[in-house]
Amino acid sequence: MYRLCVTLFIGLTAVACQQPAHRIGQATADTTQVVHPVVVTDSVRHDSDDPAVWINPANPAKSLVIGTDKDSDGGLYVYDLAGHLQADKTVYGLKRPNNVDVEYGLILSGKPTDIVVTTERETHNLRIFSLPDMKPVDGGGIPVFEGETGTGYRDLMGIALYKNKDGAIDAIVGRKSGPTDGTYLWQYRLADAGNGQVKATLLRKFGEYSGRKEIESIAVDDQLGYVYYSDEGMGVRQYFADPARGNKQLSLFATSGFAEDHEGISIYATSDSTGYLLVSDQGGDRFQVFRREGQAGQPYAHRWVRTIRVLAHQSDGSETIAQPLNKQFKHGLFIAMSDNRTFQLYRCEDILGDLIK
Repeated sequence: MYRLCVTLFIGLTAVACQQPAHRIGQATADTTQVVHPVVVTDSVRHDSDDPAVWINPANPAKSLVIGTDKDSDGGLYVYDLAGHLQADKTVYGLKRPNNVDVEYGLILSGKPTDIVVTTERETHNLRIFSLPDMKPVDGGGIPVFEGETGTGYRDLMGIALYKNKDGAIDAIVGRKSGPTDGTYLWQYRLADAGNGQVKATLLRKFGEYSGRKEIESIAVDDQLGYVYYSDEGMGVRQYFADPARGNKQLSLFATSGFAEDHEGISIYATSDSTGYLLVSDQGGDRFQVFRREGQAGQPYAHRWVRTIRVLAHQSDGSETIAQPLNKQFKHGLFIAMSDNRTFQLYRCEDILGDLIK
């Protein structure tokens, strides 16, 4: 299965045609038609922000969508693929949960456990719940960015989970603000604390930051071993996800052609090594599509492909699933938050069109 992170919108109409060629890694203005969602979820109470998907291994049609309600009285809202709220699984009373991600098979009490992790900004904690029952497995919260004193340096935002080839799972975490010395992101190894609850051990600090705005959206490509994040107002940065491979930045792309704010990143895999990166151009209500393939450092890596306009407004977080889920989402699922307190679910063939048909 291909499980990858981050932001998009919903689709009934066909995605429009390719734009003219231009410099690699740069987007241009577009005249494409708007893609509409096929499902809009029930509303959250306050402020929808970021989605994730748990794929049910026994029956993908019973998969779950998990979205954050970013408020001091926020929560993790759980939906079925028809967008209906699953009240018995939804977690309320979280303190401004921001981004969310899912990973599979963390060993707890000797058993593989699927988990969902969200960043709780006001408590400076990671909150971790088992799937699909949404039971807490974090002892009430795991503090991160400990010892940081700068303004916003502990105010959690982005989260992406990385599962390495040995099956170990890491959380890569971002914050509202941070240093410009290459240590903006912190990476933690998640493991059993010995009592069936999760502990987090700091592995490294890495990641360049322009200082322009903030870093929120983070996405990990488990198969190729890369982590991507949006340096808002600057572009998308790429690093190795494995700390053993070093902290050198591999590429910076998507540096022009955005209306305002680089936001959600998600990955659609067409094979073990090919596919597309979709990056939210928040101020333009659109996504810019770049090629997934290309070795780090090559000048033609992450070539821009096209622009996709979506119905979702001011989309922040997104997620893309390449695996077929049901009759409606036969080529996968793309999800984008919209600022009307909902998450929009799109068919991937409506978003990517002839790129995957």
